Amino acid sequence: MKTRRYIEMMDTTLRDGEQTSGVSFSASEKLALAQLLLTEVKVDRVEVASARVSAGELDAVKQITRWAANAGLLDKVEVLTFVDGQASLDWMKASGAKVMNLLTKGSLNHLTHQLKKTPDCHFADIQQVIANAHQLGIQTNVYLEDWSNGMRNSPEYVLQYLDFIRTQPIRRVLLPDTLGVLTPAESYTFVHQLVTRYPALHFDFHAHNDYDLGVANVMEAIRAGAHGIHLTVNGLGERAGNAPMASVIAVLRDFMPEVRMGVVEKSLYQVSKIVETFSGLRIPDNKPVVGDNVFTQTAGIHADGDKKNNLYFNALLPERFGRKRSYALGKMSGKANIENNLRELGIQLSEDDLKKVTQRVIELGDLKEVVTREDLPYVISDVLHTSSVSSRVEVLNYVLTHSKDLKPSATLRVRIDEEQFEENAQGDGQYDAFMNALKSIYSRKKMVLPMLTDYAVRIPTGGRTDALCETIITWKSTTNEFKTRGLDSDQTVSAIKATQKMLNTLD
Repeated sequence: MKTRRYIEMMDTTLRDGEQTSGVSFSASEKLALAQLLLTEVKVDRVEVASARVSAGELDAVKQITRWAANAGLLDKVEVLTFVDGQASLDWMKASGAKVMNLLTKGSLNHLTHQLKKTPDCHFADIQQVIANAHQLGIQTNVYLEDWSNGMRNSPEYVLQYLDFIRTQPIRRVLLPDTLGVLTPAESYTFVHQLVTRYPALHFDFHAHNDYDLGVANVMEAIRAGAHGIHLTVNGLGERAGNAPMASVIAVLRDFMPEVRMGVVEKSLYQVSKIVETFSGLRIPDNKPVVGDNVFTQTAGIHADGDKKNNLYFNALLPERFGRKRSYALGKMSGKANIENNLRELGIQLSEDDLKKVTQRVIELGDLKEVVTREDLPYVISDVLHTSSVSSRVEVLNYVLTHSKDLKPSATLRVRIDEEQFEENAQGDGQYDAFMNALKSIYSRKKMVLPMLTDYAVRIPTGGRTDALCETIITWKSTTNEFKTRGLDSDQTVSAIKATQKMLNTLD
């Protein structure tokens, strides 16, 4: 059997990912992420910083290299450096890092207009930095900045550069699509050309995502023979970001069985959420593999198919990434969605009750309410209790007002049997004003309302501001004490619903 080709994974979240606008990791956050990436996610290498950026950056790298040295992982920690004589090397020495990724020019355009140097002059400067690093025991990889445009517009320069660099004591050549301009076809063609021409060199491919082609370009670069790839957690990076780690790993595992890698899939979601917290950048709900909604079935027909024979499953099973499949509750929910969620809660309903609960969830979805699994017991309680109560009394309309320095007021219209009544009142709060108006209506009917003795509000676990709210009111009449419940996303409305249920229990 043919041996599968091993692909090195270099994570650059802490260096290139930190170039995301508004993102800056603290020293302790960088240390925690470097530890997690190397020991739990098990990437092969981490690029943790750029040399000479700040005192804080130096402190962060010192902390990481101290830990890595003790853990026997120092050769997996890399730092971006520059062709600047001795300056970056002095910084490297102070930081304790032993692997540098030297930023050099990979296109004639950059070389001519940014450095204003000839190729021979640039190569001489690079050679000197590499020689000095070698004397300090620092291993060198070289970035060819703007390499993709170099291959497009000045390929003779790129080949001249590589003819030079293969004579130097370097470990890897890093090929960045710096501006994210490559197509998948170009990624394959350019990488294949270099791998074929320079079989002794190790090539890494570094994709940016400006055209949303980062994952596809990585796939083609590996198919062309690239030996390693650079990724970031959540696709962090400058502009549109870098190739996202979770998506790339899933694609390679499922579509390229000829390669193997050391990354632990089950750790990808964990590190994604931690980076989300540290970076302050929220993961889109629909982001592949790590988004909140990507393992959520919404349509009832999909939930029904899953129940019968996993008809709507694909190879991206949530368990691979330490996650679970869920079934959304809303206007597109069918009975199968409800049943799947009830099963998770250990609840069984009769066919008739299940229909009633399903209809109520659909109604809430039409109102754009977010219904969660944790809401279901409240919905069940509300629906099943309501269905057992006749509707002699109905609160037809109401207007509740609350203004600064004015007492809250309520205007309502109520139907009692075949009669309709309208009343306005003020109170100490909106619900108090509602009850005062209701008492006035009932006094016209020579009827006395029971006394409100307790008023409790609760929401399902999770603490969301859009959560359904259940109001439980205890009433005391001359003969007995009883409770009614109301359910809505608005607390006052849920109390009104509980009150209407009380009105329909009166003789």
